[in-house]
Amino acid sequence: MSTLVYINSRDGIAKSATEAITYAKKLGEEVIAITTGGADDATLASLGEFGASKVLVERSVSNDDAQQLTKVIATAAASTGASTIVFSHDLIAKSVAPRLSVRLKAGLISGAIEIPQGDTVKVNVFSGKAFGAVKIASEQKIISVLPNSLQPEANGSVCTVEEFNGNAGEAKIKLIETKIPDGEIPLPEAELVVSAGRGLKGPENWGMVEGLAKTLGAATACSRPVADIGWRPHHEHVGQTGVAIRPNLYIAAGISGAIQHLAGVNGSKVIVVINTDSEAPFFKAADYGVLGDAFEVLPRLNEAIKKFKASN
Repeated sequence: MSTLVYINSRDGIAKSATEAITYAKKLGEEVIAITTGGADDATLASLGEFGASKVLVERSVSNDDAQQLTKVIATAAASTGASTIVFSHDLIAKSVAPRLSVRLKAGLISGAIEIPQGDTVKVNVFSGKAFGAVKIASEQKIISVLPNSLQPEANGSVCTVEEFNGNAGEAKIKLIETKIPDGEIPLPEAELVVSAGRGLKGPENWGMVEGLAKTLGAATACSRPVADIGWRPHHEHVGQTGVAIRPNLYIAAGISGAIQHLAGVNGSKVIVVINTDSEAPFFKAADYGVLGDAFEVLPRLNEAIKKFKASN
């Protein structure tokens, strides 16, 4: 028996992929990865460091076609005798894992945050406000792992890379164009995020947010009203209706902290809130709160971090 892990390698190997491999390794069976290509063989072989014994590469299928991808993973699961199939809980998992669950008649748990205890898996529920314990009754299992729920663990081994024919059939979807922001850290992968809201009063003031993010090596984000107004691009919107993130550090300036915003960021390890309103709801969710004007705090914080980095 084995555990099969789907890896999205179109833009290289992301941290979430190594987390999924680490999670699968802890299940105690042989770990085999399946990908539709993108990364070169040497990069794919590096997944052995996190526990994979083999990487299967199906190069004729795009991960944009959920129907084809479902067929490929189902074929791989059958050929490897996989008892469990693991995904990172991303857009691909959300579109493919339910289809795969129906095809294989396998129980599906979405957004796992811990290694299973027997047949029971811990998950976030109610937008991260509580935890649930979910039991899988089926013999074959599918689990998607919430990003940043565990740290990747390298053991220094290597793995083989093999071509794989997934018998995907004819493609039903044609990809016309893919637009990827240049020079930016993808929000779901970012470990540090600096975000701001309407408290910055206008897009012309976003330089202080970008400056702090550059000093920290962080991604930038914003609240929904800021994206709706057009101050910032929509791919930076974090929250219940935007991107859900779980960074190690989330700095929020000039954001009141409405429940919809909190739903997308409350998985952050540490939350720092900067606001002039002492009654802002965000302070109740913050690990650290700064009662002050973002126009004063952000530049001073940026300079302090620069000095610290220069002397260390």
